[in-house]
Amino acid sequence: MIFAVEEINRSPRLLPGVTLGYHIRDSCALHPWATQAALSLVGGDVSACNPATTPQNGVPLIIGGASSITAMILSRVLGPLSVPLMSYQSSCPCLSDRRQFPNFFRTIPSDIYQARAIARLAIYFKWTWIGAVVANNDYGLVAVKVFQEETQASGVCLAFVETLNRQNIVNDARRAALAIKASSARVILIFSWYTDVRELFLQLAELNVTDRQFLASEAWSTSGNLLQHPVTSQVASGVLGTAIRSSMIEGFEDYLRSLTPSGRPDDDILRDFWEMQFACRPRLSNGTNSSDRRASLPVCRGDESLEGVNNLFTDTSQLRQAYNVYLAVYAAAHALHDRLACPNTQAVSRDGSSTCSSHRNVKPAELLQHLNIVNFTTPQGEQLYFQGADIPAKYDLVNWQKSRDGSLKLVLIGRVDGYEIRMNDTAVQWRSGSSQVPASVCSESCPPGTRVATRKGEPVCCFDCIRCAEGEISNTTDSPNCDRCPLEFWPNTEHTVCVLRQLDFLAFNETLGITLTAVAVSGTMVTTAVFVVFVYYRHTPMVRANNSELSFLLLLSLKLCFLCSLLFIGRPSAWSCRFQQAAFGVSFVLSVSCLQVKTIVVLAAFRSARPGAEALMKWFGPGQQRGSVCVFTFVQIIICIIWLSLSPPEPKPDFDTPGLKVTLKCDMASVVGFFLVLGYIGLLACTCLLLAFLARKLPDNFNEAKLITFSMLIFCAVWVAFVPAYVSSPGKYTVAVEIFAILASSYGLLFCIFAPKCFIILVRPERNTKKHMMAR
Repeated sequence: MIFAVEEINRSPRLLPGVTLGYHIRDSCALHPWATQAALSLVGGDVSACNPATTPQNGVPLIIGGASSITAMILSRVLGPLSVPLMSYQSSCPCLSDRRQFPNFFRTIPSDIYQARAIARLAIYFKWTWIGAVVANNDYGLVAVKVFQEETQASGVCLAFVETLNRQNIVNDARRAALAIKASSARVILIFSWYTDVRELFLQLAELNVTDRQFLASEAWSTSGNLLQHPVTSQVASGVLGTAIRSSMIEGFEDYLRSLTPSGRPDDDILRDFWEMQFACRPRLSNGTNSSDRRASLPVCRGDESLEGVNNLFTDTSQLRQAYNVYLAVYAAAHALHDRLACPNTQAVSRDGSSTCSSHRNVKPAELLQHLNIVNFTTPQGEQLYFQGADIPAKYDLVNWQKSRDGSLKLVLIGRVDGYEIRMNDTAVQWRSGSSQVPASVCSESCPPGTRVATRKGEPVCCFDCIRCAEGEISNTTDSPNCDRCPLEFWPNTEHTVCVLRQLDFLAFNETLGITLTAVAVSGTMVTTAVFVVFVYYRHTPMVRANNSELSFLLLLSLKLCFLCSLLFIGRPSAWSCRFQQAAFGVSFVLSVSCLQVKTIVVLAAFRSARPGAEALMKWFGPGQQRGSVCVFTFVQIIICIIWLSLSPPEPKPDFDTPGLKVTLKCDMASVVGFFLVLGYIGLLACTCLLLAFLARKLPDNFNEAKLITFSMLIFCAVWVAFVPAYVSSPGKYTVAVEIFAILASSYGLLFCIFAPKCFIILVRPERNTKKHMMAR
């Protein structure tokens, strides 16, 4: 403070022609003493070195209030007198309330800003599970509240909050140490005084807790007592914290080292320090020695100097509170400069005389008014102004690093300027001694492809990772939910990105397609072979029996049945979707119609053998048989034409089926039409089965009704089993099931009807006679 005052007095630009005076009182950190000293200063009860420059009505401004409680008391006491109070160390956020403390200013930021800075550090290093140990007062409780508010949106949780009372510090520190040991949190935030932290470290050392990373508030982050304590390096190396911003004051170190008691004979503090440092009594300039307090000490030689002294009082490498005092003096000087310069307006007293040039009658209220609007640049190039009671928040980021000899040293790794953090995070030495950032999470981060599922009754930081459901993805870490892919897309294996679905269909070049094609072609070839045999032996009784025309027509329809199955294989198109169902429906109706007419002819032939029933066969001649087949088939053709005209099947991807491959199939726009086609085939088949069953015991040596009965049983069994298999089959296997049903029923009809006949024709030709066939 004295250095700043003398520097200002030497300045030709700041307060030219005006000499600042000062008076220093020691409060001994006691509130009553601080109040008494302040009242004596503002009341004019001072004993100045130069009475001619001392205002008789008291000082217009007080710099002091090292603690927030002291500052609150002094501000309330001095408030009615409009005396500005400027503190260099009172950081309680409550002092920013201008309604309660309109005369208060400070050159240290509010604790809210350092709590916010530490919160941003936790977010930056992705620490989501943090323990907190705080002082049980406004300093600690407000800080932890602000920390929670700042980090809540980022998913940071406090594993525990332990409070420390200075009156019961041993027990409280023990309880906090046990909480730290029991918790899974690896990062611990401490907002408390350095003496409380020292006791906490002692308790942690007893419990052998040495693997925690500590976040420090400015109250202990630069404490030399803690740095030099032997226990600290055991439990708390790698501490990361905020500190009161430091700055170099040019000329200050030389000023300190040039001080001598002889040069300042009235400075009791300097004289006491000299006696302690050099163990001698300084000889004062008036030739007398120091007081009798240390009369036993020898008299100093006079060549003692602070040039070679290195201790806490001569170390100017990190000026923190001292720099705040320096700023406070300069703020007061600039406010006084503005008051004496009367910028913009001309102050006039009641009697009409100007008061601008008077520096002997500076009123505290006038100085208070100018402090509210002061704005200047410090000798260090820093812009300084007040926002209410506060200056722009600035902090240092410091790190406790181990030296080669094992001791701890304080290293500056970054700065905080308002809401901006500038830090060299690669220069940080963590608790482990490496540059690898320690992790402190309740649950490990959920990777892409999963979502966060909070645990019931636990903080949001404690969660489980649930894999995204089918059709959903998440492409960020710790995603709260999964997003559903569009219909045309499907998640990849990791459920991290939606990829375009691949169209899938029953192709000719795949194993299943090749197999079904081979079976269908084989059936066509077998049918053709049977057709050739029947044509070659068309004049034999076996072929001519029961209308050979129907047999040839049946073989032709079975060949169509085998061939129509090929229409279901390959990429569906508009024409193939329409033609395959029509071909399937018509060809099977033609086959079943032939069998039904053959069965009716068999029944009619045996009924006409009875007396009086000869005319029955007139109604079932060749023309009527062909006409019946045409009528039955024409009905199916009409159903297909109406269905395909009104609502035909169209090729459409089946997006409802899950999977990366989506089946391109013929979508039945009208299910009614499809079931009418199947239903009509089923009606004819059931009728044919019933008639064949009635004719199964007719007394012929070769009873074709039995063959039709077996063939219809197989046919009906295949198509009854087809319905549930068709409905339950996924993707392209639905088409495969329908093809299988077509081929199985076609083979059933072919072998049941024609295999016995071909056996007789080719292997037992002696049975291929009318006599043998008519034998009972």
